[in-house]
Order: sequence, then structure tokens, then C-alpha cells
Amino acid sequence: MTLDDGTAIARLAAPEGAGWCILWNHSVQLFEVEDCYVNDRGRMVLKRSHLPDFAAGLDHIPGRGRQVSDGRGGYWIEDIDEPVPGNAYVLRTGGPKVDHRIRMGDTLISLTGAAERARVHIALIPDRN
Repeated sequence: MTLDDGTAIARLAAPEGAGWCILWNHSVQLFEVEDCYVNDRGRMVLKRSHLPDFAAGLDHIPGRGRQVSDGRGGYWIEDIDEPVPGNAYVLRTGGPKVDHRIRMGDTLISLTGAAERARVHIALIPDRN
């Protein structure tokens, strides 16, 4: 993850099959939302999303994955399987209330803490071995 000027704010190894999630707190309801990705043969692919409620801006789009209950009143959208164009995207981090984060295994990094309200480039960079 880098800023517009190329400054690295985090780097995580994501070998083939590795997964990670981008998490944030919904700006109105303040519950945690997450989008989960995987390295699928060198491609960044959105696999699933967790939405605890049908709050503003959150919904399942028919034909884009399948919606299943999370057993707690929210839902997962499974099997999205949507490649991210160019293996990268830009995220505008929110303030402390929203607290954008990345989680990979036991590692949790606050993107907001590293670059509050900044443009953060999130990319899967293929291993060149």
C-alpha cells in the first residue's frame, strides 16, 4: 500500500492463494464492513463481502455473488469472484471513526492511522522470482 507519492505505508506478502480483507466502520451505523480478496494465480480477486445490515450504501447486487445469512442479522455475499482491474485500486481512507484497516491472518494494520483521509493505492504485485 502506497500513497500518491509512492511512499509505502504497508507491505504484506501475499503468495498464491493468500487472502486479506479491507475493513472499515460504516460512517452512519458504525458497524464493521469487510471486503475480502485473494491472490488467485497472480490476480487480485474480490471473493466475498460481509455486510452486517442493509444500511445506507450497502446492498447485494443480484447476479454478483450470492447472499447468505451470517446468522447474526447480517449477511455475506459469497462467490463474487470479481478480478480487480490492473490488480490495484485507490482507496480514500476515512477519519478515525471509519478507520479503514487491512487484515491478513493475525496482522491488522490501520490504513487510516498511517494515512488519514489520504489516497492509498492497494495493489497485488506479482512475485518476480
